[in-house]
Amino acid sequence: MTAAPQSLATAHEALLSDRAAGIKQSAVRDVFELSLDPSLVSLAGGNPFLQLLPLEKIGEISQRIITEQGTEALQYGSGLGTVELREQILDVMAAEGITNVKVEDVVVTNGSQSAQDMACKVFCNPGDTVLCEDPTYVGALNTFEAYQVTARPVGTDENGLIPQALRDRISELRASGERIKFLYTIPNFNNPSGITLAAERRQEIVDICRAEGILILEDNPYGMLRYDGQPAPTLRSLDPENVIYMGSFSKIFAPGLRIGWAAVPTHLFRRFYLAGEAVALCPPTLNQMIISAYLNEHNWKGQIAKYNDLYRSRRDAMLEALAAHLPDGISYTRPEGGFFIWLTLPEGIDTYQLLQQGVKAGVIFIPGAAFSPSGQADNKLRLAFCSVDEATIAEGVQRLSGLLATAIEANGN
Repeated sequence: MTAAPQSLATAHEALLSDRAAGIKQSAVRDVFELSLDPSLVSLAGGNPFLQLLPLEKIGEISQRIITEQGTEALQYGSGLGTVELREQILDVMAAEGITNVKVEDVVVTNGSQSAQDMACKVFCNPGDTVLCEDPTYVGALNTFEAYQVTARPVGTDENGLIPQALRDRISELRASGERIKFLYTIPNFNNPSGITLAAERRQEIVDICRAEGILILEDNPYGMLRYDGQPAPTLRSLDPENVIYMGSFSKIFAPGLRIGWAAVPTHLFRRFYLAGEAVALCPPTLNQMIISAYLNEHNWKGQIAKYNDLYRSRRDAMLEALAAHLPDGISYTRPEGGFFIWLTLPEGIDTYQLLQQGVKAGVIFIPGAAFSPSGQADNKLRLAFCSVDEATIAEGVQRLSGLLATAIEANGN
């Protein structure tokens, strides 16, 4: 296929909406292409370790469903998702202490990314404001940008969102005339920082948002992947009327199936699910049926326990390697769960530029600026420990540490 003539390309450029013109490719996707190079140690991708799944059993389940229920599995389905899976999602949420959701309040989505899109579509006009952590999930930032919504960071520390910082931020933004629609938060093992919102802060955060008329979007894909400490109550369990809870099977089962869900307050439910139906019509029936059979026929809680043992070992290996090899002047988080560790380098070091040197050194990571709504994370980077073994982690951290030592010296720190 030949490229469009320049005059036609220019004409089509003029047709682009303001929204389309602002959409950029994620830095995570850029680095994903690099991670396919076998000569590089990738500490970049937050990919679950699917080799631990009972793949033969899942293959048998898939074959049986298509053979015995193919006319249903391969057909259009409900825009809400199958009743069976929605009922099972209640059990999954109950395992995290969420028992105040009815099946009528659950909509199956094409991954939790779709739920973020639906929330922006339903609640946000161009120019509106949403609140979030800094750093936060790059996919959410891309969604906000696509809907021409401004993401404003709220102050955090090693215990997550700071309640008084949230109050102050709301007052400041409203005084300047901004329309705040919701707080987007990843309270458990934040992507990318790994930080968890302290249990003693959660009720206060919920109370502030309710009092201020601000919705909460609680994104919790990693909540069951806890390796240390005690679980804290979900925000949804604390306030079912003002929290939209977003869950996913991507981290606890298989991301390629692209199935997530949202638990939506009853009074908002119809508008929310219709927003998704208008785009995807329905979540894939076959994929839902595979997940349902997996949940019915496999010890899925035991499978998560296996994952937690594996990921705990890999997290510990990365923390040990960082402690042994990182040069002075670098701090990093110590997550209780999830997939990620967040490094803060001395001021003046640009990790985007450092990534190109990392490729030459044989190790890749995600530059921090991709995750920052404030644009103040140039000297930070994200490491992932979930998809590589302990020996590879140690080798990757050694390569990275040499690179960082050179950068610090060149920077004069």
